[in-house]
Amino acid sequence: MPSPQHPANTQTPPLLQLDNQVCFALYSASLAMTKLYKPLLESIGLTYPQYLVMLVLWEQDGLTVSELGERLYLDSGTLTPLLKRLETGGNLRRERDAEDERRVRISLTEAGRALRDKAEAIPPCVLESSQCTLPELVALTGQLKTLRDRLNQR
Repeated sequence: MPSPQHPANTQTPPLLQLDNQVCFALYSASLAMTKLYKPLLESIGLTYPQYLVMLVLWEQDGLTVSELGERLYLDSGTLTPLLKRLETGGNLRRERDAEDERRVRISLTEAGRALRDKAEAIPPCVLESSQCTLPELVALTGQLKTLRDRLNQR
């Protein structure tokens, strides 16, 4: 039943309509993307956050926890449990830096490096499921990175 403050016949201003919110478009697209990735990643034994860690390490092995966190926009409190699970799974090693004992370096194991070959099948599946062309996805990725960087400057 409508309340006196919010009668049912009042039009919601366009700026407050859900489908006009960039935050909701990003949020709901993220949910759909994560749902798409779930079975693909299960087939190689990773969760989505673990996959992101592995993507970074496949690009540049031997990063410190803080360097990895900067790259993924994650703090060490969030990252450490992910790294522990990946280490338990045999995909990486965490070792104190020889030059600075306060830093922990993350290195791929042979199994972690081998997992990259299996992961190469994932991006083509995502491209096909998106029903976008490669140039469309490249452009969208660029726009989202620009938006992220602008928001992070604030």
